[in-house]
Amino acid sequence: MQFQERYSRQILFHGIGAEGQQRLAAGRAVIVGCGATGSALASLLARAGVGYLRIVDRDYVEPSNLQRQGLFDENDAAEALPKAIAAARKIHAFNSEITVEPHVDDLTPDNADDLLANVQLILDGTDNFETRYLINDYAVKNAVPWIYSAAVGSYGVAMNILPGETACLACVFPDSPRGVVETCDTSGILNTAVNEVASLSATEALKYFVGAREKMRRTLVSTDVWTNERSEIRTGGPKPGCRCCGKRDFSHLSGEGRPHISLCGRNSVQIHERQRPIDFAMMETRLRPHGQVRHNEFALRFFHEPFEMTLFPDGRAIIKGTTDIGVARSLYARFVGS
Repeated sequence: MQFQERYSRQILFHGIGAEGQQRLAAGRAVIVGCGATGSALASLLARAGVGYLRIVDRDYVEPSNLQRQGLFDENDAAEALPKAIAAARKIHAFNSEITVEPHVDDLTPDNADDLLANVQLILDGTDNFETRYLINDYAVKNAVPWIYSAAVGSYGVAMNILPGETACLACVFPDSPRGVVETCDTSGILNTAVNEVASLSATEALKYFVGAREKMRRTLVSTDVWTNERSEIRTGGPKPGCRCCGKRDFSHLSGEGRPHISLCGRNSVQIHERQRPIDFAMMETRLRPHGQVRHNEFALRFFHEPFEMTLFPDGRAIIKGTTDIGVARSLYARFVGS
C-alpha cells in the first residue's frame, strides 16, 4: 500500500502534514506492558505509522482480557499466547510496513538497559508503580522522555515526563501508594476509561515525534468517564529536592527500591514486601469474587486456581503453584496492588 494513500487523512491534518508523517515513520518507541492501556497505545501508534515499536510484556492473553484489550481475540486467549507476541502479529496484519519487536519479559533493573535502549520515547502500559519508578529512573538518567498512563475502574490519569524540562514521576509521587491499592481485578475497569487515557497519551506521543514539543501537556491530567469529573494539575519543572531529578539517586534502577522476591521451597515464590499494611477483612471482601478466601489474625489464604496466595499483615506474600517470579509478581499486582 502506498505510503501517501495509507496516511492521507492524517497528512491532511495541519499539525502533522507530509513532513510530520515522515518523522513518525522514523520514530522509535517502546511500550512497557501490553495489557489494556498498552495494547490500545500499540494499536493507535501502529495505525498512525510510528515506524518502530518495541513491546515488552510478561503476561499471557486470558479470556477476561478481551473486554478491554482490543488487539487480542478469542484464539489468542484459547492458545494463551504471550501478549507481546499476539500484539505483534495483530499489528503486522493491519500494518506490515512498520517494525514491531516483541519481548516476552518482565522489565527489571537487570534488563532495563537492554529493553529500553535505542528508542526516542517510552510509553507506560504497566500495572504497578514499582515498574513505573524503574522506567522513571532510566528515563531521567538517560534523558529519554516517557509518558505515564494508568486506568482503573472508570478513572484514568496521564502525565508527560520530559527530563530536564518537567517534573518526573518521583517529583509528583515521591513514594509509591501504601496499603491496598485498587486494581482492575479487584475494582474492575471500563474499556472506555482505558481508551480515553490511551488516546490522550498516544496524541502526546505523536506531538513528540513530529517535533511539536511546545504543544505537549505540562500537567497531570485525570478524568473519570463515569462521573464526568476531570482535573489538571500543573507539574512544573524538575524539583531540586527530588530523589531522582535533583539528587540523581536512581535506587529503583539499581534494584534498591525493588521488593525482594525469592523462590521459596517447592513450587513457591515469596514476595518480601514489608511496607504495605493489610486489612484482612477488607481484602477478603475484595478477593471473594475471584476465589476462596479465609483468614485469621495472622494470615490470609486466597485460592485462585491453580495458585494459592498466603498474605501476611505486613504485605509479605507466599504464592504457591509457580516458580516463575514474573507470574508471582503479576498475581500480587493484580490482587494486592502495585
